Amino acid sequence: MGCADVSSQANGLISCRSSHDGKVNVDMARTSVITVPAFSDVGNQTRHFFGTRQHAVGLDLELGVPRRGVAAAGANSWTLTVKQVHGTDALVVDRALAPTDRFAGGWDALVTDQPGVMVAVRTADCVPILMYDPTRRVVAAIHAGWRGAVAGIVPKTLALLESRFGSRPDQVRISIGPSAGVCCYEVDEPVLNSLCQGVSSWEKVVRSNRNGRAHLDLKALIREQVQMHGATPHRVTTVNLCTICHDDLFFSYRREGKVNGTMVSAIGLPLRRG
Repeated sequence: MGCADVSSQANGLISCRSSHDGKVNVDMARTSVITVPAFSDVGNQTRHFFGTRQHAVGLDLELGVPRRGVAAAGANSWTLTVKQVHGTDALVVDRALAPTDRFAGGWDALVTDQPGVMVAVRTADCVPILMYDPTRRVVAAIHAGWRGAVAGIVPKTLALLESRFGSRPDQVRISIGPSAGVCCYEVDEPVLNSLCQGVSSWEKVVRSNRNGRAHLDLKALIREQVQMHGATPHRVTTVNLCTICHDDLFFSYRREGKVNGTMVSAIGLPLRRG
């Protein structure tokens, strides 16, 4: 597995150069949010981040209520996160937001082509996935636990970008964020049964540890799914961090046994100048 070169900045925002295998490793010193090269190069004109527990402190996001001034999102951008239900439905935000807007339903993917809107998901072991199509100028943020991943929420969202906005899957940039890693993510028989029934290539993403217990590689499953849907391998990157391993960086439901907090990850198009 290749490594990445990482530069840490005083404001806690770090960016890293991806390795040849599409994985991104992160220097954990003073990390507030994580950014990836796929979205950060000069020509991209998008804002994004994968959050950490440090970044989550004091965010005070209310579900379904747009908020301005969220850390790392830009002072003038709206940030929207909604109730997540481990399903496959997506909320499309196709107009400008206002302070009075309310989104009362449940969705696990948010999509927008509106400048000044950051779509955000919350995770604490589940996988945050960010998508960006620089040609059609549309972004998506996805929350995928094992149920959503097996049900195909990520390729379904990619298909939505294609049908609704004219995106080509091979042109969409995709980054798979920090989540429970195969090193720690042990799963039981009901999960394996659902995986076997819902994913034809399930054997590629399940490992056995020394005790013969099954571990699921959710990041690998999602990467496999989007590539089968037409995503270009070199446009799919992975942040190579396990939320269960790194208690200094992330909240983890598996490690802590309860929800002590969630990380927020978001992506959006900046407001047009002038």
